Amino acid sequence: MEFTITAKEQKILLTQARESIAARLEGRKPSFCNDIDKDLNLYTPCGAFVSLHLQNGSLRGCIGRMTASLPLIETVRLMAKEAAFNDPRFPPLRPDELEKCCIEISALSPMEPCPDPQKIKIGVHGILLTGRGRSGVLLPQVPVEQGWNLDEYLDFICVKAGLPPGSCQAPDTEVYTFTAIVFSEE
Repeated sequence: MEFTITAKEQKILLTQARESIAARLEGRKPSFCNDIDKDLNLYTPCGAFVSLHLQNGSLRGCIGRMTASLPLIETVRLMAKEAAFNDPRFPPLRPDELEKCCIEISALSPMEPCPDPQKIKIGVHGILLTGRGRSGVLLPQVPVEQGWNLDEYLDFICVKAGLPPGSCQAPDTEVYTFTAIVFSEE
């Protein structure tokens, strides 16, 4: 089955993410639309990341789950709040910052083992690397944004996991790939 999210579903997810953050900032319960068609892909369990970018393009928060037992719409609502208020790299979002943020959502396909990292395609595959009690993940858009080639991408995922470059080839590490449907308010 092909992993898809329609333009209508993307708009709903972006609206839900923004409302989750706004409600928390305003100290109120979120006002979610309750008449969303239950047949949409929004109710399929799916991993997702929510990223907040400032108008100058710099990252303001990004948190996600690789897999989820919750429906995609619930995962996005939760990860939007986590990205805004609990990304340890940033202070919690202030009320005056929300209007300056662009929300980006990466809905993830299921993970697949990758026995040959040299077959990873830049801009198509995200990577999850696990080994030696450590792990790291990079979304498919990261190497494109950074201008990395495959070797740089593989080395950086190792470093992000706290392992030496080249560790993705080691017998005590596992590499998984996934794809993502990435969309934003812009």
